[in-house]
Amino acid sequence: MSALDLFDLTGRVALVSGASRGIGQAIAIGLAEAGATTYGLARSPTPAGMPYACRPCDVTDPAAVAALMDEVFSRHGRIDILVNAAGITLPHDVAADPATAFRQTLAANLTAVYDCCRLAVPYMQKGGYGSIINVTSIGAAQGFPGNPGYVAAKGGLASMTRALALDHGSAGVRINNLAPGYVRTAMTEASHSDPARNAARAARTILGRWGRAEEMAGAAIFLASPASSYVTGTDLFVDGGWTAKGL
Repeated sequence: MSALDLFDLTGRVALVSGASRGIGQAIAIGLAEAGATTYGLARSPTPAGMPYACRPCDVTDPAAVAALMDEVFSRHGRIDILVNAAGITLPHDVAADPATAFRQTLAANLTAVYDCCRLAVPYMQKGGYGSIINVTSIGAAQGFPGNPGYVAAKGGLASMTRALALDHGSAGVRINNLAPGYVRTAMTEASHSDPARNAARAARTILGRWGRAEEMAGAAIFLASPASSYVTGTDLFVDGGWTAKGL
């Protein structure tokens, strides 16, 4: 197999949650362009003209996720790749009820991902190939103010990924974390549009800038493909050097 063939996803079937915008959309486009038959899952409408099929789905509803996976498997006889990119953020300084916001954030960013993983693994075992990519955050490794639910969910997700990788590695299913830094998306637009916060976040990186959503696609293709066949249970930070930087 040539070096370029290692990244070829032709014949693979991928599901990407949160694919209507931002990082999820960029990853879904990347997987499709790498050859995978890709399904984007999202609650909100997906823009027309995407190179992947769009399916409305609330990932916090396990029954809806199970029905969609069964539909895809029945059609293709396999599910090879799952990217859990859907998520929410409910900062406590704007939440009317911080306790409720905390629970909602964990439900969407952690519990829903667990359900998607456990539902996907049996299909991957049947097909003989499995790569699950959980989108975490630099917040999984570092503390950030004003949003304990998000930090707790992403930290828990990072640890859960390692546990699930151990549980399912013997069946040939690899499970890894893709951890973005600050990327301009609808979720981060308030920070990006504020000159002071924009500059402060850029200065925390080695590269001196924010990331772009499309810069997550290469890492996702690597983790989804045979190029990473000996990689599981790990964190791949795509953060411009934020977590590596000291002084």
